[in-house]
Amino acid sequence: MAQQPPVNGKPRHPYAILAASLLLPGLGHVLMGKAQRGLTFLFFTVILGWVSLRLMPETASFFSRHVGGIFIYGLSVIDAYKAARIDWEVRRHADDA
Repeated sequence: MAQQPPVNGKPRHPYAILAASLLLPGLGHVLMGKAQRGLTFLFFTVILGWVSLRLMPETASFFSRHVGGIFIYGLSVIDAYKAARIDWEVRRHADDA
């Protein structure tokens, strides 16, 4: 599946992608045109959150009961920001040359 370019041809600012990723796992990827990757992160966040909820005992804390989803959520935010930052810097250096 080919990557969809941003609407105006310029990559979005990495901080905008970071904010979108913090709102919903995978949203930053979708805004960058990497919808399949973003939806995959969202899918595994929900699935692993549900699995860890079912495996942990009732007395475990909220964090412990959802640790699988929280872990994938964190990876999604880091990955979206890193990819956006790389796109931003590549574009910035291409404009300077």
